[in-house]
Amino acid sequence: MAFSRSQPSWLSTFFSIVTILTLSAPVHSLYFYVHGRQPKCFYEELPKDTLVVGNYQSEVYNPHLNAYAPDSSITITITVDEVFDNDHRVVSQKGADKGRYTFSTADAGQHKLCFTADSHANSGWLSGASGPVKLTLDMAIGESNHLESEDKSKLDDLVERVRNLNGRLQDIRREQVFQRVSTYEQDKSKKAREHLD
Repeated sequence: MAFSRSQPSWLSTFFSIVTILTLSAPVHSLYFYVHGRQPKCFYEELPKDTLVVGNYQSEVYNPHLNAYAPDSSITITITVDEVFDNDHRVVSQKGADKGRYTFSTADAGQHKLCFTADSHANSGWLSGASGPVKLTLDMAIGESNHLESEDKSKLDDLVERVRNLNGRLQDIRREQVFQRVSTYEQDKSKKAREHLD
């Protein structure tokens, strides 16, 4: 098979398509490393009335596994400051090794999001986490009404599940009342028979 320069080969066409698809796909997650108690910050230009929803998960390097693994002794502190408003703090949240955070922007402008890792395993004065903490971040930034509509459908599903569970609970309670009445009637008739004998 001869390769010619006038016609691209199927392999180069394939790589071109894969590259275009890869670059056009939206990025949902990122990860970075936090060392000690040093905050890791990044800036985001956000429009007014924007809802930011994020999930995070931290992992600490485990030399026995030669990989990063979850560590429940890690706590993550998340702060969000409005840079355009003299670093006005909008969010200050302390959470477990994995969790979720949300906030809405009141005004348009640059926001500084900072993440700090802390370990309770090493409780010394200068001690932070036992090694670098790998923090995986999944963020959704969008209009409040769009993200809230997705949350609303999930909430509607949960409401329906709770209604179903409440229905089952009422059925169980009715059955228990029936069992008590039945047992009471049996005991009463047994005592009456014993009394007649």
